[in-house]
Amino acid sequence: MIEILTKYFATFADGFLITLESSIIALIGSLVLGTLFAVLQLVPNKFVNRLAQAYVEIFRNIPLLVITLFFFAFVAPLVTHLGIAMDGFTAGTIGLTLYTSSFIAEVIRASINAIPKGQMEAGRTNGMTWWQTMRLIILPQAFKMSIPSLGNQFINLVKNSSVLAFVAGMDLMYQANNIAQSTFDSMGTYMVVALFYLVITLPLSYGMKYIEYRSNRGGNA
Repeated sequence: MIEILTKYFATFADGFLITLESSIIALIGSLVLGTLFAVLQLVPNKFVNRLAQAYVEIFRNIPLLVITLFFFAFVAPLVTHLGIAMDGFTAGTIGLTLYTSSFIAEVIRASINAIPKGQMEAGRTNGMTWWQTMRLIILPQAFKMSIPSLGNQFINLVKNSSVLAFVAGMDLMYQANNIAQSTFDSMGTYMVVALFYLVITLPLSYGMKYIEYRSNRGGNA
């Protein structure tokens, strides 16, 4: 393992940076989309509710690999003809974002539903619109309640980023597969890969726990 790490460190590092970049983009995108579709499932409009629910159910119940391959095999060639480049990295990151956002939407929706309905009524009584009450009163509490579950989803996102390897996304797993094939040392190669993933997931896990700790203390040091 040490020999492989030393000899192919630059290759692993390149894949690691691609994995990190994809994970950060997908994390931000899935949090924004997830929050949006969580709220849209609860707006006082049945048509919008059903559209949002359809989005969540579709992407939550289709395997991530299928979503990613769909974008790479079918959507990418279409947008390429329009002059928009979509490589394996882009297709994989989009698939990862859509897939994770559906789970985050359910986490946030459940947290919103756990907040007493009287708080929405109080906001409306004080002259706030539904959206203002949701944004200023409900969502901040929902995010605080959902921190542990969001942390789990973020860690799953990083691990799921290995799907980029199936569409030549040049990520860590893609590079590892190439190294394993050339060295015939799969065990050593994937042990190195595990260490690189831990470099991302362990700080993320402890970071979310720290945020939860600070949140439970009301933000006091």
